[in-house]
Amino acid sequence: MATTPANPFGDFDPKKFMTDLKIPPMPDVEAVLGTHKRNLEALTEANRVAVEGAQVVARRHMEIMQSTMAELKDTLKELTSTTNPAGRAAKHAELLRQAFETSVANSREMSDLIQKSNTEALGKLNARFSEAMIEMKTLFDKAS
Repeated sequence: MATTPANPFGDFDPKKFMTDLKIPPMPDVEAVLGTHKRNLEALTEANRVAVEGAQVVARRHMEIMQSTMAELKDTLKELTSTTNPAGRAAKHAELLRQAFETSVANSREMSDLIQKSNTEALGKLNARFSEAMIEMKTLFDKAS
């Protein structure tokens, strides 16, 4: 005669155990997936904005470099055309002043371009983060 094996868990009741855990109810899985999808879309959009901003910065940087090289060529011509030492020194000082002012203006412009791009990208992420927190709170409130 076959015997029934003894319960390997003794008095342990898995159903009672799961009930006693009091696991909170799960929110609507489709809604959670929708929230995550919108999060990924926002991240993709922020990345697109950041890449476009980097392209603008790179293009402007190239324009500045080309302009600087053309100005350098003109500067060298001007410096070699003056034979008077005092006139050459005055010209040299004026050219250095102009170069410094141009450099500061270009640096400011590049900084502004980078800041604008970063602000726009982070703004998109911050807006989506706020929306996602509200969505998740609503989902968990409904599930409770």
